Amino acid sequence: MKKNILITGTSTGVGFESALLLAKNNFKVYATMRNLKKADILKQEIKEGDLDIEILELDVSDYNSIEKAVKTIIAKDGKIDILLNNAGAGFAKTLEQSSLDEIDWVTDVNYKGVVRTTKAVLPFMRKAKTGQIINITSIGGLVGQPFNELYCGAKFAVEGFTEALASYVSSPFNIKLSLVEPGGIATEFLSSAISKMTNDQGELVSGEYAPIFQKYMQKAQDRSNNGEVSTYQTGKEVAEVILKVIQTENPPLRIRTSEWAEEMTRLKTQADPDGTKLVNRIEAYFL
Repeated sequence: MKKNILITGTSTGVGFESALLLAKNNFKVYATMRNLKKADILKQEIKEGDLDIEILELDVSDYNSIEKAVKTIIAKDGKIDILLNNAGAGFAKTLEQSSLDEIDWVTDVNYKGVVRTTKAVLPFMRKAKTGQIINITSIGGLVGQPFNELYCGAKFAVEGFTEALASYVSSPFNIKLSLVEPGGIATEFLSSAISKMTNDQGELVSGEYAPIFQKYMQKAQDRSNNGEVSTYQTGKEVAEVILKVIQTENPPLRIRTSEWAEEMTRLKTQADPDGTKLVNRIEAYFL
């Protein structure tokens, strides 16, 4: 029997590419998205490639929506082998410029969405005594970056959540947890993040923060002009790393997806690059 996988956020980018790649590698894919009106391109790919992908509605901000999708999969297959928590949204704006509603939104989508979906799926994996949960975070979940404090805070939260969960569900229930940590991804995710920086006057960053932001943008341009290692990957390149994690018998807790991501996080990760030592130490100490 094929292993099945539930993927959130499959209308574009990493989720879209992961759905296609995994279906081509003999997985039954449940590709979910908040807005089914965005499913046309994926539907066309499914038709052309005769792929085993079923599209379901799932809004990670709505627990009822998540439960409905999970129950649909369980009713059809009786199991969920793999959960890929991919849905998320970019956000780049100074804290002072951000509204309280925006702060709640970026935290809800990028952190609480992962928690909700995991909560809905975990009981079935626990009862089956097998499963795999892969959470897409970012190097922003390891290293704080200018103008990304709210996004980084949410991704840091996903890192801590996953690390803690792995310490007591992995061994007893044979549930593997991994964090896939890309650097920049050249998808509409990036465009979305930049668009949210614009204020009511059409400015990206205003006031006393403006010269700091200008320096930030100039350095990014300089790096590009100097031909440094590319910051940005394609969604397909990240999807290939995800497939590798799924196919690994004992997958790492953490894996970066590019040379640039490795270099940017090296000071944080050099003592325990894949996070395995730390999880083992925590489990041994507390349990």
